[in-house]
Amino acid sequence: MNGLTEAIGSFVLTRWVSRKSRPAFERWQAATLRRWLDHDLPLAPFYGQAPRQLGDLPVTDKALLMANFERFNIGGVSARDAWAAASADCRLGDLTVGASTGTSGNRGLFVISEAEKYRWLGTLLAKAAPDLLWRGMRVAVILPQNTGLYDSARKSRRIDLRFFGLTLGPEHWRATLEDFQPTVIIAPPKMLRHFAASGFRLSPQRVFSAAETLDPVDRPVIENFFRLPLDQIYMATEGLFAVTCRQGGLHLAEDSVFFEFEPAGDGLVTPLVTAFRRQTQIMARYRMNDLLRLSEQPCKCGSPLRCVDEIVGRMDDVFRLESAAGQVLLTPDILRNAVLKADRRIDDFRLVQSATDAIELRLAPDLADEAATAAHQAVLALLAARKAMATVDLVRAPLPLETDRKLRRVECRLGVAP
Repeated sequence: MNGLTEAIGSFVLTRWVSRKSRPAFERWQAATLRRWLDHDLPLAPFYGQAPRQLGDLPVTDKALLMANFERFNIGGVSARDAWAAASADCRLGDLTVGASTGTSGNRGLFVISEAEKYRWLGTLLAKAAPDLLWRGMRVAVILPQNTGLYDSARKSRRIDLRFFGLTLGPEHWRATLEDFQPTVIIAPPKMLRHFAASGFRLSPQRVFSAAETLDPVDRPVIENFFRLPLDQIYMATEGLFAVTCRQGGLHLAEDSVFFEFEPAGDGLVTPLVTAFRRQTQIMARYRMNDLLRLSEQPCKCGSPLRCVDEIVGRMDDVFRLESAAGQVLLTPDILRNAVLKADRRIDDFRLVQSATDAIELRLAPDLADEAATAAHQAVLALLAARKAMATVDLVRAPLPLETDRKLRRVECRLGVAP
């Protein structure tokens, strides 16, 4: 089956499943999951054999996956080879390799086949824009890095997809984006809000928040600017987990992922995900770090897929620094990536802007000195590249768990941005 045929098949399957009743859907899901447990999961050396039932498998997480990366994928791809590919052209033979941006600590890896890449494309199109596909789409994807996951879309005559690197800063590609006039925009909420604040000349038909938690304070600003409802794509290195329907319900991707939920207090849950349509890198009972608030009511669109009321999680921790040419804005993911990419041993930090010209980088005392120095230099290099004028103080101090507030690794303490 070639790529486009795979995408079409996935598109049709996703649409077909969405029309089932909940009982019929659950029967289909159970049978599909059972086949995957019997035929695909045993191919990963970490498992080696089919379990009697899903609950017999151990719970996994990013630390376990990264420590045993070659045992979780059927090709025996090592983390070392995957990192090398991810930092080059994201290709490893017939496989595509990508890395996360490190939102929850150290960065993670994924590896998928060509068939899976097209399958992902078909699923996303079926959920996000089935009506727009027939008319042709110009899609702008604005994310920290291009992992190669979107390359499959470029081979379709109905989709003109362009990637805009978030880390370059909008000043580098604003004119190109406006000239492109995308009909669909996929971007983090902070960037969508920046479009509104800066008056970007854009008139899309669909706008999706992705790649970070959508703060309720951002939604009205974005929707008023675009004069459209703001939809969401909940996606991570581990897969596609939820997409907003045309009625506004954020539906879990239960047609490709089996979700188990662990209570986390205050009505919130943490998901364990089993991606039963992935065949290269096996993801079974994988614990996500996200906190979800599930909906108690089915969506009025009629889909059997359950809805999420909220992905709980931050405008505004954008650093606002001065330069000779005026104010420089640095978004949290750019700052976070500067620290995490400096050394893979860094798994926690605090980066705080306490004044217009002062930043504090806080790292744990037990972190290797060379790792701390690398992180300090990386932040200084980022400021120099943007010609921002500020001091960066390196502080070695414990990083205690703060249970009375949300974790904010990157934090601006200058007050609300103008």
